[in-house]
Amino acid sequence: MRAPHEKRVSESVTTMTEYVLPTHTNALGSIFGGQVLAWIDLCAAICAQRHTGSAVVTAGIDDLSFDHGIKVGQVVRLAARVTATFRTSLEILVSVEGEDAMTGAIWPMVTAFVTFVAVDASLRPTSVPPILLETDDDRRLAEAAAERRARRLSRRGGGRGA
Repeated sequence: MRAPHEKRVSESVTTMTEYVLPTHTNALGSIFGGQVLAWIDLCAAICAQRHTGSAVVTAGIDDLSFDHGIKVGQVVRLAARVTATFRTSLEILVSVEGEDAMTGAIWPMVTAFVTFVAVDASLRPTSVPPILLETDDDRRLAEAAAERRARRLSRRGGGRGA
C-alpha cells in the first residue's frame, strides 16, 4: 500500500535524445564531456522536478567515467530515474548511451548519480516526497544511494545537507 505522499519511480522517469552536431564536439569530432554533463544535469533536473513538484538545484554529481565516445552524426540517449529520496534531497540515476541510427548499434557511454535539493520560492530547502520502492532493483538502488550519501556527508564533516 502506498503512503499518502509516496511517488512511484515510473511517475518521474525522463528520457532525452540528442543529435551530436559539430558544435558539441572537439577537433577530433568526439563529443565534449562537458556537453554530456550538461545533458545529464538537464535530464536529471527534469526527473527530480517531476518527483518533487518543486524547483531543484544540483548539489553534486558522483564520479564519472566515460566508457565510450560519441561522434558527430551519432545520437545520445539519456534515461533518468529517481533512486532514493531523503528529507530535502534526492538522487537521480542517469544512464547515457550512444547510438548509430544508421546501423542500429547502441553502446553504453556513461552513468551518473546526480543529487538535487528541492527548494521553495525563497530558495530554501523543502521536503521531498518519499519514493515507493516496488521492486528488488528499486530497493538495491535506494540502499546504494544511502551509502553514497553517507560517504558524501562524511567527506563534508558529517554536516546536514545532500
